[in-house]
Amino acid sequence: MNAVRRKKLMWVMFTLAGAAIAVALVIYAIGQQTDYYFDATAIAQGEAPQNKRIRAGGMVVAGSVQRAPNDPLSVEFAITDFESTVPVTYQGILPDLFAENSGVVATGKMQGETFVAGEVLAKHDENYMPPEVAKSMKENNRNGLTPPSEQYNPAEPIHETQTLQQ
Repeated sequence: MNAVRRKKLMWVMFTLAGAAIAVALVIYAIGQQTDYYFDATAIAQGEAPQNKRIRAGGMVVAGSVQRAPNDPLSVEFAITDFESTVPVTYQGILPDLFAENSGVVATGKMQGETFVAGEVLAKHDENYMPPEVAKSMKENNRNGLTPPSEQYNPAEPIHETQTLQQ
């Protein structure tokens, strides 16, 4: 093999190796950003992995929202898909639309039997329900479960807002 052909072959080999490394890094990055969705029943049955970032969704159980007396940013509540209930802890400011009897999707990790949320997303109006939550609830209702009618009432804000008058 002459020198010119060897040089071209080396150039092709380095280009292919660089492309393979770039593809591997892209696949790794996409895998790290993937959050799998689990409803309350799947979590309660132990299908959700421990200490791995996942998304959990459901309706906030009425009467389950509790704030720590010494830390107003620490909140505990429960989510349900009307078949199972999962306790959730969250440290931070909840969205303005967060309320009992409303749909939420939270991103976080399972630690034991509790879901520790790092982010909580609330529905944007009383007619919206996250697609994963709606699908889960539809499947549960197909199994003969009928959620109580008060669970479908529009969300009630957990605090009143006051406007400034000039």
